[in-house]
Amino acid sequence: MPMKPPHAGKSRLRGAAGTPPGADGHAELVLALAVDTLTAAIGAAGVRRVLVVGSEPATLTELNGLGVEVVVEQGAGGLNAALSHGAALLRGDDPDSVVAALQADLPALRSVELAEALAEADERRAFVADRHGTGTTLLVSAPGGPLGPLFGTDSARSHLESGAVALTLAAATLRSDVDTPDDLVHARALGLGCRTTELVGTPCCVT
Repeated sequence: MPMKPPHAGKSRLRGAAGTPPGADGHAELVLALAVDTLTAAIGAAGVRRVLVVGSEPATLTELNGLGVEVVVEQGAGGLNAALSHGAALLRGDDPDSVVAALQADLPALRSVELAEALAEADERRAFVADRHGTGTTLLVSAPGGPLGPLFGTDSARSHLESGAVALTLAAATLRSDVDTPDDLVHARALGLGCRTTELVGTPCCVT
C-alpha cells in the first residue's frame, strides 16, 4: 500500500464538513483513512503480509502497531514507482507469490470484500475499479507475474488495456475510495471503520 505523508495527502478533503479543522486535523484524518483500510486488509482471508511504502516513514509511526511493515520509497518516487518497489521487496522473499496494490483511502472497507476480490482474481492479473469506473482501488498480480501498476488518470482503462482482468463483484466498500467530500459522505453511508469514526462521529462498522 502506498502512502504520502499525511499532511500532504488528500488535499481535496481539506475542510470537508465534519472533519477536524486545521493542518493537524487534516493529517489525522488522512492517517485514519489508512488505519481503517489496513485494519480491514490485515483481517482478510488470504492476506499474509502487508507492506506500506511511504516517502516519509517517520510520519507513519502509528501504523507500526497494526502489524504492518513500513518501508521507504526508492528511486524516482511517485505512486507507481512506490508500488513497484514494494512488490519487488515482497517478491524477494517469495518469488512465486501473488502481490497486490491497495489504495490507502478505503475507510469503509470490509475484510470479506477484499477476500472475495482476491478469490475472484483466481491467480490472474486483475483489478477492481472504483465506484466511478475510472480509478483503481485494487490491483492484483498473477503468481510470480508482474504487478504492472498504472495508477493515475483513468487508471481503470490503463489497467484493462494492459491486459488486467476487470473484476465484477459488487464489493461496494472496496470500490469506495475517498478523494472528495462527496466520497466521504458515500463512505459514511456504508459504515466507516472505527479510527475514522473517532474523527467524523458516525456509526462504527465492524470489518
